Amino acid sequence: MPAPPPDARSFLSEVVSVTPCGADGVLLALRPERALGAVRASRFFMLRREDGLSPAIPRPFSIYRQSGDSIEFLLKVMGRGTRALAACSPGQKVRTIGPLGNGWPALDGDGPPWVMLAGGVGVAPFHMAIEQALAGMDGRAPARPEQLFFLFGAANAGMLYDLAAFERLPARVFTATVDGSHGARGNVLELLSDLQRRGVIPQRVRLAACGPERMLEAVQHFADERGLECWLSLESLMGCGVGICNACPVPTKPDGPRGSWPNVKCCVEGPVFKSDEIALHA
Repeated sequence: MPAPPPDARSFLSEVVSVTPCGADGVLLALRPERALGAVRASRFFMLRREDGLSPAIPRPFSIYRQSGDSIEFLLKVMGRGTRALAACSPGQKVRTIGPLGNGWPALDGDGPPWVMLAGGVGVAPFHMAIEQALAGMDGRAPARPEQLFFLFGAANAGMLYDLAAFERLPARVFTATVDGSHGARGNVLELLSDLQRRGVIPQRVRLAACGPERMLEAVQHFADERGLECWLSLESLMGCGVGICNACPVPTKPDGPRGSWPNVKCCVEGPVFKSDEIALHA
């Protein structure tokens, strides 16, 4: 049975700040009581307040940024767990379990350009991904800025969380909103298709996507049709985060590299999967 990663721990963190972000989000900065090594983008932590206001089961959140001795999370405030975390004050304690899961592959500069597709709060694992791609990962060649395209889609401008921070990164940033309030009108895949049609983005690319399941289903179909390498970071609900409760099964493709077993556990075998491994449409 897949095991939790060896560097995962349960510890307390002190709240440094809670900053509003977008129409319904916050940036939660924590200072862990134990030193953390560098965390790969798209790994996650389980978070819960220690004063009883959070649900008993912690909630999973992708790490957004890591700087010095602090870690930061981008939260969309939508339920009891996120409301409790968003209401934290500096100095309060948060139970922190992680880092958990597997992150993005090495986003290197040795192949076709990378197109990163974010939907709403699915933007969370991409800020560090761009930074790590530019720095080089796993001994691979760093990606150059012209090899990195970041496409951010949302329902409206208020859900393009922390867009200004992405626009400061040395990558090419494009946006789309369903209501047309920022960038192109439409969704992120329509934006990609238009940019490829206009020659802004080449036809042969590598894809990395995170967002709602319907969006990821569409990205998977897009990649399959065109024979593109594609990685998907899932936003599955989880109970334990360490592979015990079996609450986050993801169907596998029977003819794919994980097809010897009908399901994989998102928390310990993901949340990042190559698109030929899983069957989101099942």
